[in-house]
Amino acid sequence: MGAFVDDKWYLLYMAKYKGRSVKLNKPSRGDVKKFKVFVKDKSSGRVKKINFGSKTMTIKKNIPARQKSFFARFRPILANVKGQKNLSPAYWAIQSWKKGFKIWHMQKH
Repeated sequence: MGAFVDDKWYLLYMAKYKGRSVKLNKPSRGDVKKFKVFVKDKSSGRVKKINFGSKTMTIKKNIPARQKSFFARFRPILANVKGQKNLSPAYWAIQSWKKGFKIWHMQKH
């Protein structure tokens, strides 16, 4: 029974991207941008890498005025996204400004 549960967990949270296993919907430090996240496209079934955030800027999300200004800028952008919202960098940028945002650290094998 334990193996079945592990297999089910693997199917929900892991996927193949360019031949390697990646965690889905778990933001990590990026290579091109500040962060990256792998998301499964519901329409095609393929895994896509979403890059977001500026490497050169700190966001200082604990300052309420900055947070309010950021949400005022980005929520209309996200509202204009057609289709699956979590395929948009704006969606993940908004998630990164929320309180419980955690970065998953990839292990080198």
